[in-house]
Amino acid sequence: MKAPLIPVNETERMNALRESGLLEIDNYPAFDRLTRLATRFFRVPLAMITLVDDHAAIVKSADGQVPATQPRDLSFCGHTILGDAPLVVSDTLLDERFADNPQVVGDPGVRFYAGFPLRLRDGACVGSLCLIDYAPREFTAADVAVLADLSALAEDEFAAVSAATTDELTGLFNRRGFNQFAQFALSVSQRRAEPLTLGWLDLDHFKTINDRFGHQEGDKALKAMAALMRSSFREADLLVRFGGDEFAVLFADTDEPGAWIAMQYLVEQTEKYNARQLHPWSLQFSWGLSEFDHHRNDMQAWLKHADAQMYAMKRQHHGEK
Repeated sequence: MKAPLIPVNETERMNALRESGLLEIDNYPAFDRLTRLATRFFRVPLAMITLVDDHAAIVKSADGQVPATQPRDLSFCGHTILGDAPLVVSDTLLDERFADNPQVVGDPGVRFYAGFPLRLRDGACVGSLCLIDYAPREFTAADVAVLADLSALAEDEFAAVSAATTDELTGLFNRRGFNQFAQFALSVSQRRAEPLTLGWLDLDHFKTINDRFGHQEGDKALKAMAALMRSSFREADLLVRFGGDEFAVLFADTDEPGAWIAMQYLVEQTEKYNARQLHPWSLQFSWGLSEFDHHRNDMQAWLKHADAQMYAMKRQHHGEK
């Protein structure tokens, strides 16, 4: 077996994938329509739209049975993103890259693979639309053309997701929205010589909520956190779900002591919410603050400092030293 190579532009590719917003979305109906069309047209038991991140191939849609993730070094799609052309393997046992792959010699027994690389508008190759069969089969030039057409539709949906600036679940700004508006806010604060402070929040024990009570309850927790942020902060503050259980708030014309007072108010409102016992879980979060220094900071250093402050509190919450 040959593990897929790492693209020469891997850092830029991963930055583009993270900025796209694709990693954060779940249950996207347009992707599901495409994978259903693929299984029916090609008469295969499995069709997937996957994203390839640092360590895994992440299944964003599947028509057929498949784990939600698989190790990148075992994935077929990790090979697909390395080229511009589709990767077609008519019989995996005859291909030295895959003949002894655990997915071929063990369960589920993959014998045929066809994957088309999926790109963002900037050209970064971030995943694939692929077909799986458990018996060898031929794939004609006409088949490749149809797969290319379906892949073009998937890329259109990628572009639609990447253009959006709002998180679908919570209604807050998403990572892309934050990046766009934060640059604007920094420019305004510098021209007006006004302070600008970033608050970084991370839910504590969120994985436990998902594991014990299910992902629907996890979604309710995220929505509840977003609602508390809306009711606790000013309309002028930029509220963000940065991804997963990470949130941020950009306090306009506010120094770090002023932002600290605002965050303490959010803590109080969260405690009152928990006291109502509306759910089998309670909301807890760690947070950190960082005021932008126009003479020393850039965007990444600012984010990194706020994140470090948040993790310092998280270690305290978990009793770490």
